[in-house]
Amino acid sequence: MPNPGNRDPLPGSGSPFLPYGRQTVDDDDVAAVTAVLNSDWLTTGPAVSAFETSFADAVGAPFAVACSSGTAALHMAAAALELKGGDRVVVPATTFLATANAARYVGAEVVFADVDAETGLMGADDLRTAAARAPEGSVKAAVPVHLNGQCVPMASLATIAEASGFRLVEDACHAIGATYGDGNGSGPCPVGSCRHSAMAVFSLHPVKTITMGEGGVVTTADPMLDDRLQRFRNHGIVRANGHGDPGFANADLAFDEGGQPNPWYYEMPDAGFNYRASDLHCALGLSQLRKLRRFVDARAALVRHYDAALASLAPVVRPIARAGGSTPAWHLYVVLVDFDAAGVSRADVMRSLASAGVGSQVHYMPVHLQPYYRRRYGDLHLPGALAYYRRCLSLPLFPSMTDADVERVVTALGRALG
Repeated sequence: MPNPGNRDPLPGSGSPFLPYGRQTVDDDDVAAVTAVLNSDWLTTGPAVSAFETSFADAVGAPFAVACSSGTAALHMAAAALELKGGDRVVVPATTFLATANAARYVGAEVVFADVDAETGLMGADDLRTAAARAPEGSVKAAVPVHLNGQCVPMASLATIAEASGFRLVEDACHAIGATYGDGNGSGPCPVGSCRHSAMAVFSLHPVKTITMGEGGVVTTADPMLDDRLQRFRNHGIVRANGHGDPGFANADLAFDEGGQPNPWYYEMPDAGFNYRASDLHCALGLSQLRKLRRFVDARAALVRHYDAALASLAPVVRPIARAGGSTPAWHLYVVLVDFDAAGVSRADVMRSLASAGVGSQVHYMPVHLQPYYRRRYGDLHLPGALAYYRRCLSLPLFPSMTDADVERVVTALGRALG
């Protein structure tokens, strides 16, 4: 039986509080984690490799590397590309902080791109314009963000990147299970397959479509990047693995008199971090992965119900525009609200919703407005990101919601807007 988690009724009411997002954990998920607790492995063991294999299969990628969070995944991807001081990385302004911060972790500078005011997505013109603001030849990567579960036009972005000589890393933290057109008519391309990118990064935080509790994944089709990712998540350590000489630098320490690697020996060619995922987290992730399609379909059905129910609040409230050329896997249900026309502030609307037992959130304040980045890069004119931010509001969306929950949210929103 599903375990709906913490949806405690409001005081004096029989209605549960509806957060903007939450996990759906079933008895089989609990059993999977319990089995690991009763096994010989808790940290990096068989559940990690089983999860990575299944995740790669699910998104059509040759390689998948699990790690401790989506933020760790972004940092690993930046390190795997060997970005450094003086390099520039294009990042859309509408995203979570970690997308931009990952470039700074490795010393690279961020070039913020504008986004479409109706979808929040970075398009080809946005990428081209942002890259043109950087010193010639300095852009080494761009991180397009599949926002809310909708996809950016990867084929078009890849054409620009290839012509300009930089790599793409997909921030797919919102979009596991989504597909997009590959640009040549050969059918849908799963997000994470890396047909048009060097790597794709996922978050499996509890509010995402599936969860590891806390965790992340990087996928790639490049074996060299896969090797770098695996090293970086484990302190940068290299060990002999039985598949030939790993290229140890200290031959006098690494090998015995017969030329065999010493069984205890390891080297650290470059510094890494402890970003490993545990068997506990990966057991939950593997169990959840088996339900990915069910969760994606449940969210899509709720989105259709929202779209129909919200017609009564138009034109003050509109769902975000639908991006063409892709099949989304909805992570968030975002509406664009004309708060000026309603005569009420967004803060007051959110407080009113909360008092009615409805959670909401804003995804996101444009990252270029954060104090750290304003001090570093000054004030930037990105009107699309600002227009999206001023109107966006995320409403509850998670698989255990019912149609009645959607109606309740829409009714509460209508009352909050007067």
